[in-house]
Amino acid sequence: MRLTKSTDLALRTIMRLAVTGAEPCTARQVAGELQVPYSHLAKVAARLQHLGLIETRRGRGGGLALTATGRTASVGQLVREFEGVGDVVDCEGDTPCPLRQGCRLRMALRRAQEAFLASLDPLTVDDLVASPTGPLLLGLVGRAPGQSP
Repeated sequence: MRLTKSTDLALRTIMRLAVTGAEPCTARQVAGELQVPYSHLAKVAARLQHLGLIETRRGRGGGLALTATGRTASVGQLVREFEGVGDVVDCEGDTPCPLRQGCRLRMALRRAQEAFLASLDPLTVDDLVASPTGPLLLGLVGRAPGQSP
């Protein structure tokens, strides 16, 4: 299973916010540190805010900050929220698969997808930023885009 760029960015953003605690940072700052377009990060941040995982504040002293809910959020649930529900393969697409009525592969892939997500369910955002990841993320903070740690 391959995650979408939005899901990947949501996970990296929430991890980045987790290492600095309640200290807000701007979306532009996070986009620069993660080396992603600001517009994409802004869309992901809006979705994370809607899910109650981060809060955004405008103006001086504002920025993005992780909520208590975000800190303890299940990684599996976060991936489900961003990936949505659906099969790994599109058997019913523009050209429906002629095997779809009796295909065993579709169900096997569905079970594999659920097993993948279930393996992420016990992980929290806090788990993701435990050592050695947290210190590596802290090394990104304040670094100029493109600069090595």
